[in-house]
Parts: sequence; C-alpha cells; structure tokens
Amino acid sequence: MNKFLIILLAGCFALAQPKGKKLVWQEQFNAKELDLKNWNIELGDGCPNCGWGNNERQLYTKENQQLRDGHLVITAQKEGDKYTSSRITTKGKKEFQYGYFEARAKLPLGHGIWPAFWMLGANIDAVGWPKCGEIDILEYVGKEPKTVFTSLHTQDSHGNTINTKKTKIEDIETGFHLYAIDWNPDKIDFYVDNQLVYTFNPANKTDAVWPYNQPFYFLVNVAIGGNFGGPEVDDTIFPQEFSIDYIKVYQ
Repeated sequence: MNKFLIILLAGCFALAQPKGKKLVWQEQFNAKELDLKNWNIELGDGCPNCGWGNNERQLYTKENQQLRDGHLVITAQKEGDKYTSSRITTKGKKEFQYGYFEARAKLPLGHGIWPAFWMLGANIDAVGWPKCGEIDILEYVGKEPKTVFTSLHTQDSHGNTINTKKTKIEDIETGFHLYAIDWNPDKIDFYVDNQLVYTFNPANKTDAVWPYNQPFYFLVNVAIGGNFGGPEVDDTIFPQEFSIDYIKVYQ
C-alpha cells in the first residue's frame, strides 16, 4: 500500500494526510492581508551583501505580495531599470523540527525567473549560513524548462549545491503542483506531486553534514537573475506571478 493516502482534487493529486501524522499548522492565505503573527516581509536588495548573496537583481517590497482568491501571489516585475519582487519568512514565528511539509503552488515562467519554497535553520543568526543548514523543497529556474530542483546546503558542502536532484517533469509549468518533504531524524525525502524524487540520508551525521536536528523556518520568494537564476534575464516575460495555494505541516 502507498505510504500516503491520496485523493484526487481539481485535476491534481492532493495529500489527504500522511500516515501516522496529524495536521499541526496550515496557512491557507484566505485573509485579506498576510498574517504578520506568522509571517515576516523582508525588504530591500540584501545589502551589504547585495543580491542576497547570489548577485540577484530584485528589490524586495511589501507591495509585490498580496492575497488574492485564497492564494498568496508574489509578482515579479520590471519597472524602468528596476526589478521588484517579494520574499516572506516565518522566522521567529513558525519554526518546526521534523514532519511532513507541503505547499501547493503554480510557477512563474521565463528566462531569469527563480521562485523558491524553502527552509533555513532557526539558529542562523548564531552560527551563520551554511552551518545553519538549508532545505530547498522547491526551486525552479526559467532557463531550464520542465525541471524542478530539490537541494540541501550544509557546512560540509561549503554551501555549494552538492546534495541535490534535478527532476524533469513535462507538465510542471502548467497549473498547480505539490512540493513536499518528509523529514525525520534519519533522512529527508523530497516529493513532487506525491512522487519521491530525492532522498538525503548521509551515513555520518556530524553537525557539518546533518544540521537537520533543530527547528527550521519557511521562506517563499521569487528571485530574478543571479548566480542560479541568471545571469541573463528576458525582460519581455514580466510581470510573472508565483501563486501559493497553501502550506501545511504534519507531525
């Protein structure tokens, strides 16, 4: 029997509930505005390490995110010579250690676009990055169509993208899809539309290899250009929207 109970909803497979886990938190984005009891809105261009450390082009603003028809919508756009977008986090407000974490999302498209649904270790201010650890549940770059990236960053990899998987999915740019991880003390399994695409299970779980024994918080953003998304950007694609239907946590 499948590990998960699956139901068919709106033409897309959706998770009913992971076996042995219960829903402990969810964000349905049904309000008029983002709930600041759960979310922080990060602003600016990442200076003094401009480009948020990746030479990205966007300026993050409050105005580029809104709640619309039960979705979080982040709009990436270009106005004159300025690129703008949004980035939100649950740092210090909603942090979780272990569980099944899932988002239902629809991707923006085009060369230079770089949306992500990801997590960072809650101890980042004390130990810095990449020692805090990073879990990239979803990354997509428009320059590599029909491809989803699932990755981890650790001190052992010096922050480089070594522990990673590229998965080709023909219809990933059409409609909403599910992006999830199942994280426990031994391993992290990555899923797209309930299909296992990657497992991280190192044998030697030192702090440098496995910083995943502590709480992490969520981040949702759309970057533009940068070391991974660019460097080239097709200005004719804008505006582009990254839509999140929900985020759910089961433990």
